[in-house]
Amino acid sequence: MPSDNTPQAKLTTIASFPTHYFLESMAVRADGSILVTVANRDELWYVPPAANAQVHPVLLATFPHSAMGIIEARPDVFYLATSPVIEYQTAILADRSYTSHESYLHRLDLRGWAPGQPVKPEAVLHFPEAARGLNGSCLIGPDVVLIADCFAGLIWRADLPADGAKATARVWLQHDSMAHDPDGPMPDQPGINGIQYAATSNYLYYTTTAQELFMRVRVDPDTHDPAGEPEFVAAGMMGDDFCLDENAGVAYIATHRQNTIDRVSLKPDENSYVRHSVAGKPFTLQLIGPTNGKWGRGPGEHGRVAYFQADGGTKSPPPAAGGIAQPATVLRVEF
Repeated sequence: MPSDNTPQAKLTTIASFPTHYFLESMAVRADGSILVTVANRDELWYVPPAANAQVHPVLLATFPHSAMGIIEARPDVFYLATSPVIEYQTAILADRSYTSHESYLHRLDLRGWAPGQPVKPEAVLHFPEAARGLNGSCLIGPDVVLIADCFAGLIWRADLPADGAKATARVWLQHDSMAHDPDGPMPDQPGINGIQYAATSNYLYYTTTAQELFMRVRVDPDTHDPAGEPEFVAAGMMGDDFCLDENAGVAYIATHRQNTIDRVSLKPDENSYVRHSVAGKPFTLQLIGPTNGKWGRGPGEHGRVAYFQADGGTKSPPPAAGGIAQPATVLRVEF
């Protein structure tokens, strides 16, 4: 898919991590601080609110497996998925069997927490053995979370008890458009990756990285179950996670190995075979390996200011950077 000459967003680095830190998911808190998961370090980090200068991330917690999608279910109550994603990717590349089935959902209560205090994540759900690689997640209703499984090629539904007790899980939807490609040129590429819910139109949107797809499926607002078959929205980008602007009718998608943030219409008939890259065209060292984006929560920021994270080329250092991985970063992006 060709790219046009879309005006570029303003990028400001607000935090840096060492090289080879695969920043995976993020949640922006009400005070402007950010929680960041690091997949290949099994860690959760805290990024303080950034004003006019860079801030220093602080390690909050370490998990037994890759720290993946994180969402805020209630004010300052977060749920974080962990899964042996790196082990599964290694098994694919080595052409050997995969034996670990240790995928969990953890609850992290930060109500009353202050920086410098310890945190105590609690495992509230052990997923069935069918789970292969938990990835992106989103809230679609009160205490109803959907989690993409990028190597099982499906979406899980987790129902969260209001009292913080043990959660339950079942398969929400499985579809061919969610599958990864174990025989592709990059067999470790995820299938379904990022998922976000458009609450006004009742559509769940998702990316499938290996198939370069952006898809959607209607959601029943009462049962929170699928209300139809998935439909094609756009293609041609190696989409990872993304953020939605329903007011403008667009998604801003991190393209990871393609080193851009692309703007895509939420309506299938408004897309074409032209990629509208709002950051990363032309290539910039400031945006290597973008994986996720979330809207800022300050006054007037939704739809205008977002925070994106990038792995610095951990998975695929681009030739334009000399094939050398750069520090991972969290960026303020002004559209």
